[in-house]
Amino acid sequence: MAEEKENKKAIYVTPRQYRVLEALIDAGKALEISEISSRLGARKEDLMRDIAELENKGLIIVQRIVTKKPVLTDEGIEVIEKGLPEERVHRFMYRCIDNPVPKFIECIAEQSGMDHKMARIGLQHLVRHGCLRIIERTVRIGDEKKCFEALEEAAWIRSALLEIKKGGEVPDKTISLLRRRKLIRIERVSRIIVEPIPDLRRLMTEDLVKPFEVTTVITPSMADRLGELYIKEFDLSIEPPKPKPARLNAYMEFLDMVREILIAMGFEEVKGPHVELEFWNFDALFQPQDHPAREIHDTFFVDTDFRGKLPSELLERAKTVHERSWKYKWNPLRALRPVLRSQTTAVSVRTIYERGEGEYRAFSLDRVFRPETLDAKHAMEFYQLDGIIVGKNVNLKHLLAFFKEFVAALGIKKIWFKPGYFPFTEPSVEGFIKHPTLGWIEALPGGVFRPEVMEILGAPGVKAIAWGIGIDRLAMAVLGIDDIRDLFTSDLQLLRNLPEPIIPFFVRKTSARDVEVVSIPK
Repeated sequence: MAEEKENKKAIYVTPRQYRVLEALIDAGKALEISEISSRLGARKEDLMRDIAELENKGLIIVQRIVTKKPVLTDEGIEVIEKGLPEERVHRFMYRCIDNPVPKFIECIAEQSGMDHKMARIGLQHLVRHGCLRIIERTVRIGDEKKCFEALEEAAWIRSALLEIKKGGEVPDKTISLLRRRKLIRIERVSRIIVEPIPDLRRLMTEDLVKPFEVTTVITPSMADRLGELYIKEFDLSIEPPKPKPARLNAYMEFLDMVREILIAMGFEEVKGPHVELEFWNFDALFQPQDHPAREIHDTFFVDTDFRGKLPSELLERAKTVHERSWKYKWNPLRALRPVLRSQTTAVSVRTIYERGEGEYRAFSLDRVFRPETLDAKHAMEFYQLDGIIVGKNVNLKHLLAFFKEFVAALGIKKIWFKPGYFPFTEPSVEGFIKHPTLGWIEALPGGVFRPEVMEILGAPGVKAIAWGIGIDRLAMAVLGIDDIRDLFTSDLQLLRNLPEPIIPFFVRKTSARDVEVVSIPK
């Protein structure tokens, strides 16, 4: 036995690596790297190389697990401290009731100390519950019982946020709701679990694992002591890692393929300026000049005295339609102010104005800008796919058929429609797609342009169906990512690992017949 032991070659490790092994033996179980760093009084970052070398020497087994952890946003922290926007609006709403929406928002902001954006969010949630109603653009009291239901839901949301703050778990449906409301974000957390091999205790007991100071750099002054040193071995037979070849950004590839799909479906791509006049961004779309979407909280305004120019007959048509329908004094000077466009629908209405009556299809795939809070599903700058089909007989059925064909071309096999509301389309629809991890996400809004829009644009004799697709969200579903920020990341490793977007449209594997229209999403 003694001779057999002597023939066994000892495994040399650094003193710190030996202490890692001792910690695992003392614990008698697998440990997370954070526990090991605590026991050794060393930083986790400093231990990573030691863990890798011990794994390479076959003394430990390492598991790398990536989990997702909900973390409170600044807005979520504020909700815990001050309450949800609907709760704060409810406290003061009786002081501000029976006022037009802008004045009600102003009153709530003054009474509560909230900013206008949060006051508007609170109002929207109370209207959604039926606690408040908007009648003829004036805020009225709704059903008192619905107010109680809204406050109950708010209390439940706050309790979920407190549970997350304490490190507890909440159901997936609750996580989805909190993410939609921008109260939490999901962070990726990497867990490294280190487990000793079954024979480790025996190897250390038999002195077959020895701590030794490893020398990695040899200098001329060490020539006389080389026999005393343990020099780290280098295996020159191992191939060095090969750099991965360059590739296009997967998201840019996806956008190019979407363009090819639409062109194959008979559409023509059109372009428009990023800095747009309010007229094309809002007024031509029949949005009144006091609409909340035209406030500074929802639009980027350009700090300049510049005013654009438009044909007088176009401005006169807009003035006539707005004042006849909305019953207010339309201001042409406001319509000529520049903004960063918030929707590529501005390109669509420009196209209709330029081409007039007729039958044609056009789309715009470009960037738009909104003052959003950056989270997993929202960004301040993003791509939007806008499109129109113009003709005398087009209707909502054609729009739904287009949505089915389009998602089928992307390989998406489930879609859900519900009635929607937009100031410039009637009827309107919102289309939802099923994301593998985020669940149902709204990505396909559209409708039939209102007659007022077509009258302003000088094309009253035809109809147009239009959509403003959240192409970023579709890309998330196709590329299999669950955070919109990953589409624009500078993380080279993540970019390299994104799949190549192979659109089923080009290999003829899907059609609209394969798309299931879900009536009640689960």
